[in-house]
Order: sequence, then C-alpha cells, then structure tokens
Amino acid sequence: MSLSTERSEIIHHLPPDHLGRSLRADVRAGLTASPKTLPPKWFYDKLGSELFERITGLPEYYPTRAEREVLELYSAEMAAASPAETLIELGSGSSRKTPLLLNALTKTGSLRRYVAVDVSDTALLDAQSELAPAFPDLKLQAVAADFETQLHLLPRTGRRMIAFLGGTIGNLEPEARARFLADVRELLGDDGGSLLLGTDLVKSPHILVPAYADAEGVTAEFNRNVLRVLNAELGADFDVMAFEHVAVWKPQEEWIEMRLRASRPMLVRLPGVAMDVHFHEGEELRTEISAKFRPEGVVEEVETAGFAAVGQWTDRQNRYAMTLAEAV
Repeated sequence: MSLSTERSEIIHHLPPDHLGRSLRADVRAGLTASPKTLPPKWFYDKLGSELFERITGLPEYYPTRAEREVLELYSAEMAAASPAETLIELGSGSSRKTPLLLNALTKTGSLRRYVAVDVSDTALLDAQSELAPAFPDLKLQAVAADFETQLHLLPRTGRRMIAFLGGTIGNLEPEARARFLADVRELLGDDGGSLLLGTDLVKSPHILVPAYADAEGVTAEFNRNVLRVLNAELGADFDVMAFEHVAVWKPQEEWIEMRLRASRPMLVRLPGVAMDVHFHEGEELRTEISAKFRPEGVVEEVETAGFAAVGQWTDRQNRYAMTLAEAV
C-alpha cells in the first residue's frame, strides 16, 4: 500500500499486525529460552523513544555525539568516495543526523532520492516534515518495513548508498550480522553502490559500562520499559520496578549486555501469549547486546559479505567508526 503527496511517497510493506505477531513470537521464544532473552527493538514505544532521546544527551552516553562528529568532519569525503543517486537509510528513526549526509551527497550533483526505512510511521512522517523544507529538490520516500526481513522490497535500481548508522548492527550476534551484511550486498546487485556502516569501537569498560548504566538512571528506566510494553500489549502483569537494571561488559564476546534482574521470585502471567513465566530471585533476563568493534574487524566482516572497504573514519577520540564499503 502506498500514500502519495506532491513530493513524497509513503510505502507500507508491513503486513497487518506485523508488530503484534513479531512481538508474540519473540516473547514465546525468548521467555522459554535459558537464559531468558528479549530483542531490544521492543524498548521503543512512545515512552521508550522519549527515554532513548534523553539517553543520547547524557554525559556518559558518547556514541551519538561521536557519530555526529564523524559526519561533521568527513561526510564530504564519504560522498566524494561513493556518489549515489539514492540514499537508503535503514532504521532511520527521526533522521536527525541525515541532513549532514544528504548535504554532502547533494553537493556531488548525483543524489536524486532519499529513502527512509523504519517500522514506525510516526517517525517516518516526522522525519519527512523536517527534511522536506531543507531539501526541496530531493524526492523523499518513506518505507514502513522491517529491515531484518524485508530488504528485498527496497529500491533495487540505480547507484545506491545504504546507510546503517547509530551502531545498530551491534545489536546483532555474529551469525545474524553476517546474514544481514550478505542481504545488503544482494540488494545492491550488479548496479554498483555502497554501504555506510556505523560501529561503536572497543574501549575501556570504564567508559563503556557507564554509557549503559548512567548515574541519573535513565537507561535503567529505558531497560525496564520493555516490561511495560509487554504489560500494555500482551496484558502481562510484570512488576516493573521489581527488576533491577544491569549492564555487563563481556570481554570474550566484546559486547555490552543489558539485563533485568528479578529482585524476588515471581510468577508473571502473559495472557496475550497464553503463558505463565517463573522468575527466580536473582534470575536475569537479557534485553540487549551491543557489540563493540575493532576497525580491522569491521573491514573483515564487510569484505566477507562481498564488499571492498574504501574508507574508514573515526571521531577525534577514536571511539566510533564509520566504514564505507563498495559492492564488488
């Protein structure tokens, strides 16, 4: 289904009740696993999105500032290295950093279209309303789709740059990352094009852990919000404040894990999935992994997927990297 306006087109690829069915499937699988897990995408209802916006402004949370610094310093180099007719941004959200990249690509003279891909219609429409006045000659297209399963439905013609920013790829475990990168390469086909990939870098746990366990407790509320989502969407009866926020650095895997630790034994009823779930005192529910990368490791992963790395840039403190890779 698509809705057209004078300058833009909104295309809906998500089937009816896609989010509801996905949530129920993830809950059934994750809460019957050992240890229990839930995917981080379920943090983001209205409250969760507001909490994450607060997190990005916290002194401990450096990734958003570091990525913006990289774009401010080097977006012109990125655009020159891989001029594109279409920029496709996966998981675009509010598209707040996108103007930096759009400005640079527009100056190359080749850019004609920006395609924002997200599961949230509200985020897509808000982003369009912000970008339209700034880029009157650019075709803006919003696509409501799940980039984990629906990449094949995105535009497949012309020279494209696919941007995956925010370090979101770190939420995927290695096998899932490899599949995702291979799917991006398949999307680009034989028309040429590139992937611009944002990755948070390995650094001292003294910097990493506070970024996920801030002194103000905003991240703790964000983490617990996944339980509020289950209460609202599935009629669950989680005692949200009976779960303690935990952030742990896993040195072997080189990722941060966010967990919720039960402060007492609990029986939680989830009528929306016809389940009762037991928690022991001290039992932990993993809600997110956030993998951190080494620059050479990013290059190896994209090249294994069928790309050639043509550029890599970091912020001044080498906390965050953006890697540009051409399809080969």
